[in-house]
Amino acid sequence: MDQRPTPWLDDDQQRSWRALVMGTTLLFDRLDEDLRRAHDISLVEYEILVRLSERDGKMRMAHLADALAHSRSRVTHTVARMQKAGLVTRATSPDDGRGIIASLTPSGYALLTAVAPFHLDGVRDYLVDLASDEDFAALGRVMNAVSDHLIGCHPAMEIRQP
Repeated sequence: MDQRPTPWLDDDQQRSWRALVMGTTLLFDRLDEDLRRAHDISLVEYEILVRLSERDGKMRMAHLADALAHSRSRVTHTVARMQKAGLVTRATSPDDGRGIIASLTPSGYALLTAVAPFHLDGVRDYLVDLASDEDFAALGRVMNAVSDHLIGCHPAMEIRQP
């Protein structure tokens, strides 16, 4: 294991890091608050509806959790609430009988189509329209690199020691 001291962030890096932390926290909180206030749905619930709609209305719960980068238990609890609201159903996979398939209901699809323009307005107002096309593209490249790196790190093998 490398024992060299970790270099501190310089002033510009520190400002950028803190801006990222503050900006993403405020952005996701605002998008969630807007959806809850206007449509009584959370940002996570909205994302579940989106992911299901992109996969012909059905996904294995494990794949849904991976697509959202959330724990399986968190997705299970959220989908259970959504099932009670009539937005999704859950059933055992007909392929192997082991996995659980979440499916979008007609009510869930109707809610998604009603909410999507509202959510898109928020995404544009709070992020996309504040950046140049070049800066937004750069942000996407950076966050894809972060995602690729973190997905490639196996949690059990990459435990960082203090």
